[in-house]
Amino acid sequence: MERKLAAFKHLLEIMDDLREKCPWDKKQTMESLRKLTIEEMYELADAILEKDVEGIKEEIGDLMLHLVFYSKIGEEQGKFDIGDALEAINEKLIRRHPHIYGDVKVTSEEDVQNNWEQLKLKEGKKSMLEGVPTSLPALVKAYRLQEKTAKVGFEWENTEQVWAKVEEEIGEFQEAKNENAGHDKLEDEFGDILFALVNYARFMNIDPEIALERTNKKFKKRFEFIEKNAPKPLVEMELNEMDALWEQAKVELY
Repeated sequence: MERKLAAFKHLLEIMDDLREKCPWDKKQTMESLRKLTIEEMYELADAILEKDVEGIKEEIGDLMLHLVFYSKIGEEQGKFDIGDALEAINEKLIRRHPHIYGDVKVTSEEDVQNNWEQLKLKEGKKSMLEGVPTSLPALVKAYRLQEKTAKVGFEWENTEQVWAKVEEEIGEFQEAKNENAGHDKLEDEFGDILFALVNYARFMNIDPEIALERTNKKFKKRFEFIEKNAPKPLVEMELNEMDALWEQAKVELY
């Protein structure tokens, strides 16, 4: 514990130095850091997906720096400091875990999650969905919205019902297409298909974001194989020639 506290204290001291002495660090604001923080979050997500332990460790450090940076700016503005942020999360964790720090009894993970959502509403949240950030990527947001509403029983009973909904949405899209519906209508119907597929993935205990990212990485590797092994520029190749290399990539890369 002492080593961890000393390392965190050292980071706070370094942040003080950087904010005072480094031209770049002195110039930064919460707004200017925001896009960089998002980038760091995605780098951590990539490292987790790749099971890159060293990368995970490094990206956690980068994110920790950003959190300390925001807190330093908040302190300079006289609004909050890192201590305030840590005290707030400590109090929240204790308050939302009455089965650990109180006399509430739970028997499962589901009980814990349900209690968490009910406690949030008691704290003044107007909706269970308030905790889903507006800026989340759409695929992740769909999953979280469905996950949260399922906690109060707004849920299909089995996977067959969910798949039937997927097929229904595909049918509605095809119908709109056959009727030469406008772009907005087609986009709306296509969104319904994706939302239903995310729900089906959730029922199958599949994370759709991870699943799609794996496919993205697979596609990238296979197309780079085509580029590397193409006998002539791709723009001069027929589709069937590129497809033959694609099939070769499927064999050699997996």
